[in-house]
Amino acid sequence: MTIQEIHKKCESKFGKEIISLEETHGDPYIEVSRLKLFEIAKFLHQDEALLFDSLVCVSGVHYPAGKQRNTQVTDEKQDEKKDLFEVVYHFFSFSHKHKLTLKVVLVADDLKVPTLTPLWKGADFLERETFDMFGIEFVKHPDLRRILCPDDWEGWPLRKDYVVQEMYKHMKVPL
Repeated sequence: MTIQEIHKKCESKFGKEIISLEETHGDPYIEVSRLKLFEIAKFLHQDEALLFDSLVCVSGVHYPAGKQRNTQVTDEKQDEKKDLFEVVYHFFSFSHKHKLTLKVVLVADDLKVPTLTPLWKGADFLERETFDMFGIEFVKHPDLRRILCPDDWEGWPLRKDYVVQEMYKHMKVPL
């Protein structure tokens, strides 16, 4: 199934909660509303024509205030004064041999999305890594805590505005 066919199928089921289909040069994606993310993901996972049985990757992207996202859609969320974040999901169907990239856009003062661990157990570590690096909260995650940095680490290392700590527990942090 092509990304256009997947988009059409999702749009007919979820309407305006499917925000856009972006057919970029590298990796086309579908942007969806975070409010219906879990329901959309469940549909992708369970619908017989889709059967996305593998969540391959979950990652974050940070757009500092004033930097525009590379999208063809008019972005009401883009505010010159607020940072934007994307949570990017890559799915694959072993049954149908098709793939999908899904994005959810968040504003810096509300970095919450529902966890997908009830649908894909592998989401556990992927969401923890995204939380650890960007500070995005996965609501109802069974064990949302740091996975790469120590529990008491300050900040979110993959944010564009991150400043490396000079010292950690009386040890110099190498750059």
